[in-house]
Amino acid sequence: MLTGKNFIGNTLSSFGNVTFQTFNPELNKKNDQIFYEASKDEINKSVELAKSAFNIYKKTTPKQRSNFINSIADEILLLTEELLEVYCNETGLPAGRSRGELKRTIGQLRSFADLVLDGSWVEASIDTAIPDREPIPKPDLRKMLIPLGPIVVFGASNFPLAYSTAGGDTASALAAGCPVIVKSHPMHAGTGEIVSRAIINAVEKNNMPDGVFSNLNSKDINVGVQLVNHPDVKAVGFTGSLKGGRSIYDLASKREIPIPVFAEMGSTNPIIIFPDKIKNDFKNLASKFAQSITVGSGQFCTNPGIIISTKGDGMDKFIESLSSELNDIEPSCMLHPNIFSTYKSNAQVATSDEDVEILFNSDDDNKENYPKHIIASVDSENFIKNQKLHHEIFGPFSLIIQCENLDDLREVIKSIQGQLTGTIIGEKDEIQDNHDIIDLLGSRVGRIIFDGVPTGVEVCSSMLHGGPYPATTDSRYTAVGIHSIKRWVRPFSFQDFPDAALPDELKNDNPLNIKRNINGVITRKGDCRFEK
Repeated sequence: MLTGKNFIGNTLSSFGNVTFQTFNPELNKKNDQIFYEASKDEINKSVELAKSAFNIYKKTTPKQRSNFINSIADEILLLTEELLEVYCNETGLPAGRSRGELKRTIGQLRSFADLVLDGSWVEASIDTAIPDREPIPKPDLRKMLIPLGPIVVFGASNFPLAYSTAGGDTASALAAGCPVIVKSHPMHAGTGEIVSRAIINAVEKNNMPDGVFSNLNSKDINVGVQLVNHPDVKAVGFTGSLKGGRSIYDLASKREIPIPVFAEMGSTNPIIIFPDKIKNDFKNLASKFAQSITVGSGQFCTNPGIIISTKGDGMDKFIESLSSELNDIEPSCMLHPNIFSTYKSNAQVATSDEDVEILFNSDDDNKENYPKHIIASVDSENFIKNQKLHHEIFGPFSLIIQCENLDDLREVIKSIQGQLTGTIIGEKDEIQDNHDIIDLLGSRVGRIIFDGVPTGVEVCSSMLHGGPYPATTDSRYTAVGIHSIKRWVRPFSFQDFPDAALPDELKNDNPLNIKRNINGVITRKGDCRFEK
């Protein structure tokens, strides 16, 4: 049963006087439960507990942390039916989507539990001493990755499970040895509370320190601002808009001691279709992209926001087929009236320019919170000079950029800022003859897809979900997959330490049996010796 309260460590709390309710966009009405925004005292208490917990949690063994993270997954599964009922009531998303996202969330947690248990992710490196080296002795140096400290995670609006309370940011931070304070998203606070209950159950069953996890409700930006400004918070994870991510980044940069912000922000995910391919395969391409544009009402960070190709008969037939396909797809409910309203407003701004032509606009008689599917078109020259057309429109909207030729197409790509994904579609000879276009697109994205659609993010070690600014604040990291753990750690070296004082990851005998770099050789052997 929902309480509407905050988890301040293991304790439910509701001292604040600001309240709010979530919204059922399918029924177009508020849900009954009242939620209490975290007060200043509750915020400070959560950080205080996280700071204390860090001193204990960072010293837990890999097995202890692995068991804890697996236990979180187990506890979430025990609450499945209640969780998914609340999820659907707060998002308007169908039951199938809720179960799919739950499966992904559980899979992410399990993958980090396995990663922690393996232990090699700490990148242990040992260079043993050479005492008799001339002209000066070589010291014994041992390096590994260590956790940063308390992390603040902002829940995402579009993935209440996989990118929120126990999502990838939380799972990776806990795996790294960092306590987590979640600023719950107000659109799905009930979902967040149920998941938080599962995490706290796991905390207590695994004897983890009180404060290793907290969940704070928030109606607007106030809670987030206080958390980012708190001197004991060491890093931030965020998934959302460019405006929101940049605000957090700027706030963190202005602190007396700045902290890293790993923000995933807006992306239009450009699609490049070569001329012969669009001419030869327009019908199949139209079908694929109609589905990609509209899936989840376009509320995916990898939604294909712009499609770039050359003018001609192939382009005309593609547009005709795409419009026909879109006309056959029923609109679906958006996550919240605010998202629905923003979509309508942004689409109106993008299509208000006299140089932009609306090619397809679905019927006006949609239910409330059900968006129109919109396809618009602009020529390359006007796209390049009109920056408002370069921004993400969060919803089932795509802009087709019509170029005169491939040289013109190259100029369009040059004008595009950083993106999460880019897609290349072409015949075999077109691909072979235009590697420069692939390289050009690659300089602007984190992941290139060949002959497919960008929607959908596979959770695996080879996934890169990131990209140059403004897709993210730091293109060196991914928000998805096991390597996302690298955001919450820093390298640390021990010089000439006695073996007994070293962490297990760096001890001579390698008690954890992890892969290590010993004098330039990758090995699991415990074969290095040095005594102070």
